[in-house]
Amino acid sequence: MKTTLEELLAFRTVVDAGSVTAAAEQLGQTVSGISRALKRLEDKLDTSLLSRTTRRLSLTDEGQAFLARARAILSAVDEAEEQVAARRHQPAGRLRINAASPFMLNVVAPMAADFRQRYPQIELELNTNDLVIDLLEEDTDVAIRIGTLRDSTLHARALGASRLRVLASPSYLKTHGRPRSVDQLAERHALLGFAQPESLNHWPLRGPHGDRLRIAPALRASSGETLRRLALEGAGIVCLADFLTEDDRRRGDLVQVLARETVEVLQPIHAVFYRNTQLSSRISCFLDFLAERIASLPWSVGRA
Repeated sequence: MKTTLEELLAFRTVVDAGSVTAAAEQLGQTVSGISRALKRLEDKLDTSLLSRTTRRLSLTDEGQAFLARARAILSAVDEAEEQVAARRHQPAGRLRINAASPFMLNVVAPMAADFRQRYPQIELELNTNDLVIDLLEEDTDVAIRIGTLRDSTLHARALGASRLRVLASPSYLKTHGRPRSVDQLAERHALLGFAQPESLNHWPLRGPHGDRLRIAPALRASSGETLRRLALEGAGIVCLADFLTEDDRRRGDLVQVLARETVEVLQPIHAVFYRNTQLSSRISCFLDFLAERIASLPWSVGRA
């Protein structure tokens, strides 16, 4: 008896969702139905694909090998269905987007409703990760990356750029005073920085040290959104991209410091993806939509 697409989909979804219950909810099926599909699949293959305990599921070696083939088969079916839909000028299928949480919250998420209205047959899946991910391992179609690209195996499309500024809240400056020089900044003030990568703690401030000041953060965080919130609460001075602070600066909740000493640094914004052939229509229309919207935003510099 041959393996069915239903069984492959159940297997992939259980792995991605982390449990049979979560997979059943995602697929709109019963827990017992998903469990039966997994059992049928394992019976047909005459092997165990998942190790089950009371607390977690994990892939066996055979399951790990089979998952890669299952993903390829399901992806091929998605592509075939999409090509048919594309003939009707209706891009369709699931589109998995990954971005750091600040960019997702401030840029991508506000656009999602308009994108869905324009392309109702595309099923968006928005995931966040503040570290660089492997697109294949995370089963991601498009990742948005801020800064210089280092992975030459990826295809990339430039979407624009965002300036870096050194900022503080009025309440912090009222309490601690406004730094009048880069030396004062380093010696007298609480600086907020990133846990990683360390390169984000090199601020675009000119001085005897050159055009970049390497700071020693008094407080570190893994996410720019966390650092933004800390700065708004008056915890210290921060260096963040305009896409994250545009509304705060417009309202006066964060103000720029040491503007004269600031070197213009533009953080490039790219969409990256694994495609060795022509872009699928759902990815292409998303990239066009995102580039169009980013170009219209007040903080955006340059365009795709």
